[in-house]
Amino acid sequence: MKDVALLNQIVRSLLAGQLKAAADPHRPRWHLAAPVGLLNDPNGFIEHDGRYHLFYQWNPLGCEHRNKGWGHVTSTDLLHWQHEPVALLPTETYESHGCYSGSAVSDEQGRLTLIYTGNVKYPDGSRTAYQCLARADGEGGFAKLGPVLDLPAGYSGHVRDPKVWHDGGQWLMVLGARTLDDKGEVLLYRGDTLDAWTLVGPIAGSGRGGLGDFGYMWECPDLFPLADRHVLISCPQGIAPRGEDYRNLYQCGWLAGSFDGMHFVHGAFHELDSGFEFYAPQTTQDSQGRRLLFGWLGLPEENEMSQPTIPYGWLHQMSCPRELFWQGDWLCQRPVAELAALKGEQTRFEGTLGEFPGLAIDSAWLDLALCGEGSLWFGAVAELCWQPGRLVLRRLNWQSGAWEERCCPWQGGGITVLCDRSSLECFVDGGRHTLSARYFPGPGPQLAPGKPVAGGKICLDHWPLAACLVQ
Repeated sequence: MKDVALLNQIVRSLLAGQLKAAADPHRPRWHLAAPVGLLNDPNGFIEHDGRYHLFYQWNPLGCEHRNKGWGHVTSTDLLHWQHEPVALLPTETYESHGCYSGSAVSDEQGRLTLIYTGNVKYPDGSRTAYQCLARADGEGGFAKLGPVLDLPAGYSGHVRDPKVWHDGGQWLMVLGARTLDDKGEVLLYRGDTLDAWTLVGPIAGSGRGGLGDFGYMWECPDLFPLADRHVLISCPQGIAPRGEDYRNLYQCGWLAGSFDGMHFVHGAFHELDSGFEFYAPQTTQDSQGRRLLFGWLGLPEENEMSQPTIPYGWLHQMSCPRELFWQGDWLCQRPVAELAALKGEQTRFEGTLGEFPGLAIDSAWLDLALCGEGSLWFGAVAELCWQPGRLVLRRLNWQSGAWEERCCPWQGGGITVLCDRSSLECFVDGGRHTLSARYFPGPGPQLAPGKPVAGGKICLDHWPLAACLVQ
């Protein structure tokens, strides 16, 4: 009966809240956002039977981090998405405090199968976690098969976010973990079936691979091959800022190296996105051979509960879909090619900043070639500043009212900026670095020149982007 009662609450929340959420001037026109309530981690990103499936952490009953289940959308082109029935709701004892993050695979019989963390908290403040299975039931929903993995010995109740794949011989799983002495690790498991797993051991983490002390918890791991190397993406928590690096409360980054099925030998840790909001990304390889990625344009516990969308009953959105590729030994990102179909009529400007007339950026694609030093204003609440060797994204913090900034190296190459009402995604030097952020300008924001600086010139191509809403 618990599932029926919860479904009734969700229906009431949707009926009461969808029009209100849609009326928010900050609501994205072409990024994915939940119909109502809280959205966070992307889950179960996969191409299966000719459709892309994206699941997401969802609290349909409010904007707090509670009542977590999995929402579900599908698409044939990464642009036009369709709502599917809710995939998971926390109705069982082994998931009493949320169906947490995980992944999706096509099982041995070609059935879409979800692997997720069931989160359980106890009255004394302790907790545990179970790795669970659910399989497509043929009617648009998923039948839960229950836990297949308990907590391993020597680890706290913080073991979660299974990413599963098949290497041609066995199933493999990586899990984010926190040891009993507060060291973050990524655990590797192997199994002949999806319901029987053997722990291989930690393959990366704090105190491993030359990283030194590197956080108390590593969330949302994702290990995959890309060309001739393997990449491990993860989100370490508990890393102090180091100069201009690691400026967010929690980090998201990548390690590259070699994986032999048992061990991962890697190099240095690099941030995946140098902006304000980008966390818990998940990748998949599609039928074209591309390694695609969605990230969450949010960050837990940092300014999120003061965002101005909350009075409208919704919170957070996904990044644009991105493709991963190499530039030499550097992991890069670019918007997927399909997004170009949203472009409208092109406008070009070339000249000094003082001559720039301004352009609408409510929903827009910008390609920039910049010279000298200068800046561009996005609305009146964000500014992109450039100088030789360095790019800075500044914004007005909506909670404190103070200006804050994030930056990345800049080799003088092209910059693409995708704008969508309350988000900016900057791809720097052809995708070598990215700067992503939420910001909240007034209605009809304009791109305007900053204070002119000697030598500050721009060549700018501007395209409005059409709306592409979930159906």
